Amino acid sequence: MSRIELAPEVAEDFERILDHLAAHQVERPELRIREIIEAFDVLEHNPLIGRPAGNGKRELVIGRRAHGCIALYHYIAEIDIAFVLAVRSQREAGYAERE
Repeated sequence: MSRIELAPEVAEDFERILDHLAAHQVERPELRIREIIEAFDVLEHNPLIGRPAGNGKRELVIGRRAHGCIALYHYIAEIDIAFVLAVRSQREAGYAERE
């Protein structure tokens, strides 16, 4: 079973998502974040399930339409860890710029 690690920057992505949900008055936005985190569990048994995103990275599609998100991750088979690097809405054009 693969291990899953979240990059510290993912917290910023969750904050951005929460801000967006609050701006649109979504009830119980914390449940959306929980759904995203629970979706990462699929990587424990299927770390290569995501679509290829270049440079050894993959994208895990979570949910669909207005509720959908994409998680960018990198799986390193030698140590059997999937590193979740970023999360964005499917409607966003790209991942947040990191300094």
